[in-house]
Amino acid sequence: MSHASDHPHRRLNALTGDWILVSPHRTKRPWQGKQETPNLAARPQHDPKCYLCAGNTRANGETNPPYTSTYVFPNDFAALLPEEGETPTPASPLLQQESASGESRVICFSPRHDLTLPEMSVDEIVKVVDVWAEQTAELGREYAWVQIFENKGDIMGCSNPHPHGQIWASRFLPNEPAKEDRRQKAYFEGQTPGSPLLIDYLALETKEGSRVVIENEHWAFLVPYWAVWPYELLLLPKRHVLRMPDLTPGERRSLAEILKRMLTRYDNLFQTSFP
Repeated sequence: MSHASDHPHRRLNALTGDWILVSPHRTKRPWQGKQETPNLAARPQHDPKCYLCAGNTRANGETNPPYTSTYVFPNDFAALLPEEGETPTPASPLLQQESASGESRVICFSPRHDLTLPEMSVDEIVKVVDVWAEQTAELGREYAWVQIFENKGDIMGCSNPHPHGQIWASRFLPNEPAKEDRRQKAYFEGQTPGSPLLIDYLALETKEGSRVVIENEHWAFLVPYWAVWPYELLLLPKRHVLRMPDLTPGERRSLAEILKRMLTRYDNLFQTSFP
């Protein structure tokens, strides 16, 4: 490992099968590149011009209800639509396409325009986790894939500063989950008895210890062995959980607690509301 910490090498991403180039010696180079000044401007609790604030009119002319907790509504500019489009006959095997259908929704974490997830209370984050589980269960009855995510911050291309996430439900598996699905299935079938890849991987990391950042009774935040970005983290449950609706009330609260702790660390490390 001393050699690996000083010399270029490749690491296998066990989830995708991709090989990641690691050049640890380059962290010693002097940095004279871009330096950002943190934006410390405070946002109001309610912005009358915000399309996502409670009681305001959205871009499509509809009015948000005076919601007081986590609020979900169909995305007015959805990436996926329920209706199947027509698929033209390709003019060439190199110019293929197929119809993609599904649903896109927006999750406003809180009516507060000025609160990101790490600034919310644990009780408030638990409500967000419950909504994630409810939406997964509802959309999962019709769609093969339900993806819940957040693009945070204008530097990430987020079009609205009101803290919110999105849900994309589709009838197809996206590229990365499809690769991870194949790899985990192959690993499981290769074990005697069958054992989930991520459960075995967490046991390795917990024993080794150097890449575990935070853990609690039910969850662990760690830097994956195959990380691409220096701030990349993987969040894993400590038991085999198939779907978010399967989480117990205790596991949901534990998830809210560890999210608040880890997201707060991101903000403090980078001295900004981390994008």
